[in-house]
Amino acid sequence: MQTLTDITLGGERPLFESHNLRLERVTITEGESAIKECSDIEAVNCRFEGNYPFWHVNRFTIDRCFFDVGARSGLWYSSNLKLRDTIFDSPKMIREMHHIDIRNVRFNDANETFWRCSDIKGYDIVLRGGSYPFMFSKGIKIDGLKSDSKYPFQYASDVLLQHAEITTKDALWESENVTVMDSRLDGEYLGWHSKNLHLIRCHITGTQPLCYCTGLVLEDCTFGPDCDRAFEYSDLRAVINSQITSVKNPRSGLIKARKIGEIILDENIKAPADCTIIETER
Repeated sequence: MQTLTDITLGGERPLFESHNLRLERVTITEGESAIKECSDIEAVNCRFEGNYPFWHVNRFTIDRCFFDVGARSGLWYSSNLKLRDTIFDSPKMIREMHHIDIRNVRFNDANETFWRCSDIKGYDIVLRGGSYPFMFSKGIKIDGLKSDSKYPFQYASDVLLQHAEITTKDALWESENVTVMDSRLDGEYLGWHSKNLHLIRCHITGTQPLCYCTGLVLEDCTFGPDCDRAFEYSDLRAVINSQITSVKNPRSGLIKARKIGEIILDENIKAPADCTIIETER
C-alpha cells in the first residue's frame, strides 16, 4: 500500500481513481472531489476542507480526522466504510451509502446526514443541529446516540436504538419496524404514523406522543407530565410505569398505567374503538 504523509493537496480530483492508498496527516484544501472513484483507502489524522472529498469509494477507513465546514456533502455513493474518532463540522454527510461501521463520531451540523443509507452499525454517535438525519435509511443498529437534530429517523426502517438521548420534535415519524431500548425521548409528537414501533424501558416527554400508530408496543416505559393526549387513533399495547396526564381516543389494544389523569373518548374516536384502559393504582 502506498503512503502519503504530511502533505497538502487541493484543486480538482487530486487523488482520482487511487487504490490501495494510505493518507497520514494529509490536508485536502479547497477544491472538489479529492478522493473519487477509489478503493481501499485509509485516512488517518487528516483534515478535509474542500467539497465532496469521498465520492464513489469502496472499502475505506477514516480515523481521527476532521471535516471542516467546506467539506460539505463529503461522503456519498460509497460503501464499506469504517469511521472512527472523527469530527464533522460540515453538513449533508454520509448519503446513499451502504455497510457503515461508526464509533465515537461527532456531527456538529447533522443537517440531512445519513440519507438513504443501509446497514449502519454505530456506537457513541453525537448529532448536533440540522434536520432529518437518517431519513429513508434502513438496517440501523446504534448503541449510544445523543441527538438534538430536528425530525430524526423519518421514513427509517428496521432500526434498533439503545441508550439513546434524543431531544427533538417529530422523531420517528412514519418509521417502520423500530425498537428503542433504555433511552430518553424528549420532544413533541413522537412517532406519529409509525408502524411496529417498540419502546422498551424508555422515558418519554413532550405533548401528544405516539398518535396514528399501527402495531405500537410499549414495555415498562415512563411518561413525563407534559405527555398529554397520548395515543390518539393508535393501535397499541402499552405498559406504562408512571402516570399519564391524558389519553385521547386510542383506536384499539391495551393501555395499562399507574394512573391516567384524563381519558378522552369523544365522538371522533375511530373504529373499532375497543381499547382496554387499566389503571393499576387507585
